[in-house]
Amino acid sequence: MSKLDIEKFDGKISFAIWRVQMLAVLTHNGLKKVLTGKMMRPTTMTEEPWDEMDEKALFAIQLCLSREVLREVINEKTTAGIWSNLESLYMTKSLANKLRLKERLFTL
Repeated sequence: MSKLDIEKFDGKISFAIWRVQMLAVLTHNGLKKVLTGKMMRPTTMTEEPWDEMDEKALFAIQLCLSREVLREVINEKTTAGIWSNLESLYMTKSLANKLRLKERLFTL
């Protein structure tokens, strides 16, 4: 996997921008298709190469997260799972998300 310069997502920078950059890294490395999850695996691909791609993509995402954010998604074992979890934590405008942002603001 080639190293592209991407800032670690720490919850303070824009998730939307980080998401686009991470998608570019995954696409560049031929790993973007695993974001769809194992149920969408092409029928022509066996499980072993899919699992290897999924693991590479998962590790790439984990390496681009700060320790604090990684702690929130540490239990995810698939790329689709960690991606979905990150989107639900940082893309939605839920009450819980707003409270988390206020909490971070007040701890500064």
